This record gives sequence, C-alpha cells and structure tokens, in this order.
Amino acid sequence: MTVRLLLVNPRFNESFWSFRWALREVLSGKRAVNPPLGLATLAALCPPDWEVRIVDENIEPVPLRPDADIVGVCGMGAQHRRQAELLRHFRRQGYHTVAGGSYASLCPERYAALADTVVSGEAEYIWKAFCRDFTAGRPRPLYRETGTVALADSPVPRFDLLKLRDYTTATLQFSRGCPFRCEFCDIIVMFGRRPRWKTLRQVERELDALRALKVHNVFFVDDNLIGNKAVAKELLRFLEDYQNRHDYRFNFGTEASLNLAQDTELLQLMRRASFEWVFIGIESTDEQTLREARKTQNVREDALTSIRRIFEHGIDVLAGFIVGFDNDTPATFEQQHRFISSSGIQVAMIGLLTALPRTPLHERLRKEGRLLGEADASDNTQLATNVVPKRMGYEEMIGGYQKLYWRLLSDSGIARRVQNKARHMRMPVYRGVYTPAERISILARLLVRGLLPGGISRVLQFARSLPWTAPAKIPLAIMDWIAALSMRDFVERHFRGAPATDSAAAMRWFIALQRAVGRQLARAGAAVELNLEQGLAPHLQIRLKGALGRAFFSRFARRLPRLLRRTQARVTLIVEEAQQQQLRHLQRMLARLTRYGDRIYISVAEPLRTRVAVDSSVFHLMLEPWSDVRAQR
Repeated sequence: MTVRLLLVNPRFNESFWSFRWALREVLSGKRAVNPPLGLATLAALCPPDWEVRIVDENIEPVPLRPDADIVGVCGMGAQHRRQAELLRHFRRQGYHTVAGGSYASLCPERYAALADTVVSGEAEYIWKAFCRDFTAGRPRPLYRETGTVALADSPVPRFDLLKLRDYTTATLQFSRGCPFRCEFCDIIVMFGRRPRWKTLRQVERELDALRALKVHNVFFVDDNLIGNKAVAKELLRFLEDYQNRHDYRFNFGTEASLNLAQDTELLQLMRRASFEWVFIGIESTDEQTLREARKTQNVREDALTSIRRIFEHGIDVLAGFIVGFDNDTPATFEQQHRFISSSGIQVAMIGLLTALPRTPLHERLRKEGRLLGEADASDNTQLATNVVPKRMGYEEMIGGYQKLYWRLLSDSGIARRVQNKARHMRMPVYRGVYTPAERISILARLLVRGLLPGGISRVLQFARSLPWTAPAKIPLAIMDWIAALSMRDFVERHFRGAPATDSAAAMRWFIALQRAVGRQLARAGAAVELNLEQGLAPHLQIRLKGALGRAFFSRFARRLPRLLRRTQARVTLIVEEAQQQQLRHLQRMLARLTRYGDRIYISVAEPLRTRVAVDSSVFHLMLEPWSDVRAQR
C-alpha cells in the first residue's frame, strides 16, 4: 500500500524577517521570503512510491483533516509553539505524527509527549531508517543522528513540491558547519566546527532543477558559505561558469563571516558569480565585547572599513547586531546607531542577546543565575529576552532597544543610510529580475502606499537620497527604502506605546464598544461576551453566540482596527454558535482585519470548522478547544 505523507512547515510569528509590509503592499504576488528547503530535502529522501505533499503555513492554510497516513511537522525555535499545537491536533485525529527540524535536533526531549516519532539531527540517514521502519509497521519513538553526515549523500530537493511562485527567493544549501566558536550561536552545536560540503555536480543538478522552474533569485542558506575559503572559491568559479554556459543569470545571496572583506580574490569571485548581497553577523563594534563573545573573526580590522570594502565590489551587506552583551551599557545604543548610520547598512537586524538552549552562553548564564526561565528564547527581535543584562537594567535595555530602532527607521535615518551606502557602493551587482512594467508598478505602489502616507517630508527625504548622478545605483536605493519601510511598519505595530498607555486606550475602546453594541444585542437576542485582560499588552476576548446580524459585524469590523492600530492589543475571537448567514458576515469582517492577523487568535467550535474558512497563514487558528486553552493559562 502506498504511504501518504504530509509535511508541514508551521507558521512563524511575524518578525522583521517576514518583510510583511513589502510583500503585501509593494511586491504583490508574494506571500513569504524563503520556502522550507528542509522539507523539500526530506521529501527527496522518501521511497519513490510514497505520495508526499508539502504545506507551508506561511503561505497557505494547513488542512486539518488531510488524506495522509503520516503528518510530519518541522520547526525552528521560533515555531515551537505552533509546531506543538499542530502535532497535538494531528495526533488527536489519529495520524502518525513526526516532529523534526532544528529545535527538535537541539531539544528532542521537548517533543517526546507531542509526537509519535521524533527525528533529531541531520536527516539524510535517519529519515530513510524511519521510512523503512514505518513501512514494516514498527516505527521507533526516536531517531537521533549521532554520527557525521556526508553531504555527498544529500539528494536534490523536491523543488517541484514547493509553490516557488509565492516566494521572493528559492533556497539552496552547499555546506554545513562553521569553523568559529561564537558563544551565543547554536550552529556549531548542531553541525559542528568542521564545514562539510556538497560536490559541484550536486550543485549543478540543483541549479538545473531551479532553472527548469525559471527561478532566478537564490539564497544559499549556509550559515557561513566561506567556512572553508578554498572550497568556497571553487564553488564561485563554478557558479560563474554555469551561468555563462547556460546563458542564464541567477541572483545569489548568502551568509558569511566578516573576514570575507580581507580576501580580495573572494570578493571578486562573488561579484563575478552574481552575488548581490551577503548577510554578516557584525553583532558589536566593541572589540572587548567581540572577544568575550569569542567572535574574534570580527576584530581583524575596523568593521566600517570591512563593510565599505565589500560595497566597493558592488555587493550589498545585510547585517545582524546584538545588544545586551556583558560589556554593553546604555551608551552602547548610541554606538550602534552611529555605526549603522555611517555604514549605510539598511537591513540592520538588531536583536537582544538571547541564550539559546545547549549553547555555551546558555550554560554560562545558567551557572551565573542570569537566565529568565519564563522568557521566550526563540525570537531575539521581540521586546523581551531570557538574559539578565550585567551593566544596565532590564527595562533600561528594552527601552534603549526600542529607541534605537525608532531612530534608525525615521525618514531621515533611512535616507542617511541610503546616501552613505551610495558613496561607497560602486557598480552594484543588484539589477533586479523585474520587467520595466513591473518596476513602474512597484515604484507606483511604493509612492502611494509607502511615501505619500509619510507626508511631503518623507517624499523629499526619498527624492534627496536617490543617487541621481549614478543611475545604476537607483534600483538598489529603491529596494532599500522598501525594506526599511517594511521594518518601520513592523516597529509601528509591535514596538509602539507603553503598557500603561496601551491599557488606558484599550479600556476606553472597550467601554465605548460595550455601549455601542449593547442595545443592538438586546434586540437581536444574541450574546457577545467581552472580556479585557490587562498586562504587558491588552488582551480582548470576544465570544460570539446567537443570532448576530450584519450590522454587528460591520460595527466590529470598523472598530477593531482602531484598537489594533493604536495599541499592541491582542484579540481572541471565540466562535461557538453561528448560522450560515452569520458566517458570511464573519468572513467579511476577517477580510478587513488581515493587516493585524498576527495579533488575532481565532477559536472555532469543532462542529463549525468545516464551515468557517479561517486562513491560518494570516490568523492564528487555534486547534485546541478554547476551554482547554483557558485551563492551561
């Protein structure tokens, strides 16, 4: 009998990495940035007679009752909560559930009660073992890779199972592992310090598959593509030759360490191979901090000099920064602002120092008693961390972090970085893959949806920042504005307002809503229970029962966005009873709330789930009964 396998990539909570505003408002037609390469690789490791389907909840809803024998759910740390919810749901439905991904590799013990089988570690060998055992009717509860996987045994991913048209970028992996020892990083815990890599013939087959699908934008997801520089140079020469042989241009991006800047040959090869950008973990410009964090590869020369040398080769730099190291003080925020502004780095992903499980940092802080156990350690771009800072107060650090982003993402801050980059960026590798008509459309949407809402001052900052005397640099400058405004949109929706201000605004809204709908509900004989919980962010619970009419849903659809726009409030909508006509009104209301979907949780009674279409890629569709969720809180 043919085995049917559903592989699920759970929804991520929105973060800077989502670039949601850019995808929704400007680069229309795309739902997410990167597809789940790990699941495509896993699909390729399955027996050829298995039927495999991949669903990425970041671009489409997860089927709640799929035609499948096995449901495998992957997950990074940032996805763990949703991954656990999906696993519990499918296990209750009687499917054989499998948990995997990077977080299951780091912490397999957290999945023992969630899934029938846990796959921990690189999958090339242990997934095949699971497939054999499942076919034989004796799957084990744990498959753990304890040896070293040769990447020569890794297959061409099943790109055909991914809806690549919905992503801005396709993904490839050439190597695993990193030679450095950064204290806060979990990469060496999972993949080791000795980089391993695929053969060039393997890369060729993967490029062939993407070329057949007419893909041009490709992200090498290696944690450090230049972990072995000699091998990296061979790859770059091959990539240049491949594109010349096939007369087909790819636009590449990757992650690398800052010592890239000290190797001129490597930079030249990256340019010739069409690498448009590179993400670099700069973290801090303080040498003592870098040495204490064991990131010594960043102290070989002044970081600003290194960044500008990369720009001189036409390669853009996206960078990661961290605040909260032991040596950091309130003055660190000004130092970070000064460096980021001077460098011209537009996509500056700043995070609070977070201690990930199994890392040397986590172990050290545990011994020092400086871990906050109740904090979520899966996302370092939220306004919280599990680390107690050493040289400043916790709230002082959070406040400084917020202000740093507000300064960088002001109109003048964005424009200043565009100008500073243009001064040092020579002929950019970036050209874009858009047709002239698409470029005009993107520019028009940027103007209408991004620039004009900021008033004449933003329009002037935009116009003044463009390198008019160097037209080849203008497309990159425009993309910088799109990226920065997308990050600004995230900050405006997630970082604004103090808890006290939010609570007062939410309470005023709550009282006004009670008055507005009270008489209408009494006439209709319906019931709406409203409950407002105050905390770090207000939480409004709305329970719908009875015969609610169109006027009620229209009123809610007008009022809810005001609350969500002005505060960081979360909304839980509990639908217990509804008639078909009411469900249509509910669907129209949800359509008006998609902008705030990351803060809206929807619980639908089991009998109604087949009739209520809730897109779980937009809203948080709760898969457990509301009574159970409430009991767990």
